[in-house]
Amino acid sequence: MRVALPRELVRTIGVCLPLVLATAVRGNSPAGLAAVDTELIKSVLEKYRTAWLANDADGVRATFTKDAVLMPHHGLNPIVGMTAINEFWWPATTARTTILKFVRTIDEVGGNASLAYVRGRSEVAWKMEDGGKTESWRTAGTYMAVLKRQANGKWLVSHLIWDDVPNQRIE
Repeated sequence: MRVALPRELVRTIGVCLPLVLATAVRGNSPAGLAAVDTELIKSVLEKYRTAWLANDADGVRATFTKDAVLMPHHGLNPIVGMTAINEFWWPATTARTTILKFVRTIDEVGGNASLAYVRGRSEVAWKMEDGGKTESWRTAGTYMAVLKRQANGKWLVSHLIWDDVPNQRIE
């Protein structure tokens, strides 16, 4: 029996696998990332983190390519493109979500002059308010971000993959 993989998954594997294999084989070769690029990439991820902490949706969106792909935890379907990302993270609802804590490590950065990846761990806590009721939640896990250098030299996240434990309610 033949199993068909979702097109977005095949596309993401096609983007990530050659990058990871090339980095594993070459290590930190001269064709790898320049130190300035590594710092720029770390800066993009820090802008992403601080935008969430400021509850700045535009700031979060500004760290992604227009055709970015989110590959959420627990086997959820990939979220493809900025319209779908907006619907996933900022749905039209009366509930208000506020990020209370977002801690992230960067354990590895690799790639080349046009495509890079970052691997690490993160911990997030947030509260949801709806109709006078407030609930607080947290989770922690691992992530991998793939970034592409844009024509203007700026690095942006093209793919974000994460896995974490199920959300835990904070009493």
